[in-house]
Amino acid sequence: MTDKKKDQPKKAILAAGGTGGHLFPALALAEELSKDGWKIMIVTDARGAEYQGKYQHYDFQVVSSSTVKSGLTGKFKTLASLGKGTMQSAKLLNKFKPDVVVGFGGYPCFPPLFTAQITRIPTVLHEQNAVLGKANKMLAASATTIALSLPNTKGVSNHKKFNAKAVVTGNPVRPEIVAKQNAAYQTPDDNGPFRIFVMGGSQGASIFSEIIPAAIAKLPDSLKNRLVISQQCRPEDLNDVQKIYDDLGVKSELKSFFTDVPDQLEKCHLFIGRSGASTVADVSIVGRPAIYVPLKHADMQQKLNADVVADIGGAWVMMQEDFTASALAAQIEQHATNPDTLETAAKNAAKAGQPNAARNLANTVKKAAL
Repeated sequence: MTDKKKDQPKKAILAAGGTGGHLFPALALAEELSKDGWKIMIVTDARGAEYQGKYQHYDFQVVSSSTVKSGLTGKFKTLASLGKGTMQSAKLLNKFKPDVVVGFGGYPCFPPLFTAQITRIPTVLHEQNAVLGKANKMLAASATTIALSLPNTKGVSNHKKFNAKAVVTGNPVRPEIVAKQNAAYQTPDDNGPFRIFVMGGSQGASIFSEIIPAAIAKLPDSLKNRLVISQQCRPEDLNDVQKIYDDLGVKSELKSFFTDVPDQLEKCHLFIGRSGASTVADVSIVGRPAIYVPLKHADMQQKLNADVVADIGGAWVMMQEDFTASALAAQIEQHATNPDTLETAAKNAAKAGQPNAARNLANTVKKAAL
């Protein structure tokens, strides 16, 4: 007699906050599990639901969630929102009947993961950063497995119970990034274009709109004439930054959101940006030298992400308080006039790439679902 349940495809709910740093690894895992015939549901917030247009083959669901707010009223609103999200999650789990629920951090992952844990559905947490995030930390004790992007993750390696169920899988990146893994680095020559790609995280970074044009203005004309800058800016900064570059005679392409990040990374000679986990993973896979400016967190997670690459000579780290126009101009000029340093850094950055992370995580999830 045939076991109907055994013949049915496996199912997974992937829950993630709505920023690219949380959602892109989830979507990379979704692609891998789909290759193996799994059915996937993506649970996120309103920001994450905006990605459904590109990933229409997945069922996106939005649940209520909230960061922990201060004050009595704020805490009450947080509890109310998470309570609503938990009820929504219970309905989704009852209807979809997943074999496993995977969380990628961010508060939208808390309701479905918490609901799965109290109903004895296996759960896997994936931590992208070098520090265990708040939502993952609250869920770690009852998780089946904790999948890590990096060894010695703070909050796991020093916690006996968490470390015992941890496995290093790497940080999954989108297939279109993995496709650029072997893209050769074209070392800039003395008279050719020098391409800089700037990204400031999911929402851009106003400090880049302020500091980078001011740094470019300090460069000698001979270098200005070579520059080709692709820069992510906040919408409100686009016109002002464009005018500065136009006045300087610098070729530039400014957008609030780049849809062709893999291509931009492939052709750039130098990347400048924040060091969120997904950004560092993407840049490392393609193998491009970078100047990372970590966003300040109490736990210094972006600094630790960047240090992984900087420590092997694949990047340079500038803390925000040291990220001045003069200091950046000096860095850019030094690299542009000594292109061999960029070529070496590109090779070293590639050593930090984790092209098999999505498959590693897929195998971990399948094991947890048994």
